[in-house]
Amino acid sequence: LVTAASVPEREGAKQVLQQVKQMGQGVSRLHTIWADGGFDGNPFLMWVMDVCRWIVEVVLRPEQTKGFVLLKKRWVVERTFGWLMGYRRLVRDYELWPETSETFIYLAMIRIMVRQLA
Repeated sequence: LVTAASVPEREGAKQVLQQVKQMGQGVSRLHTIWADGGFDGNPFLMWVMDVCRWIVEVVLRPEQTKGFVLLKKRWVVERTFGWLMGYRRLVRDYELWPETSETFIYLAMIRIMVRQLA
């Protein structure tokens, strides 16, 4: 889901999770969502538990560490962003409509998946 930059992280996450919840049996195995510190906070975590019946685990960096620290499951997101940056139209915000950006993300992910299957 692509939203305007003015949408706060938690509100955007609620929109995404509502769309995922509507997928029904397609996400029947989903039970845990890993998120970064921007999604921390009791109201958001309770909303996810009440509305979606999923658990949100906030993955935080240890406070006493400096430099790069590999965090559980966070590398998957960063790796995916890295893959997407290999596509010129996704490197910068060239598109006028968020729906167009979302379409190009779908196309890039389809290409990435097909290349991994080959």
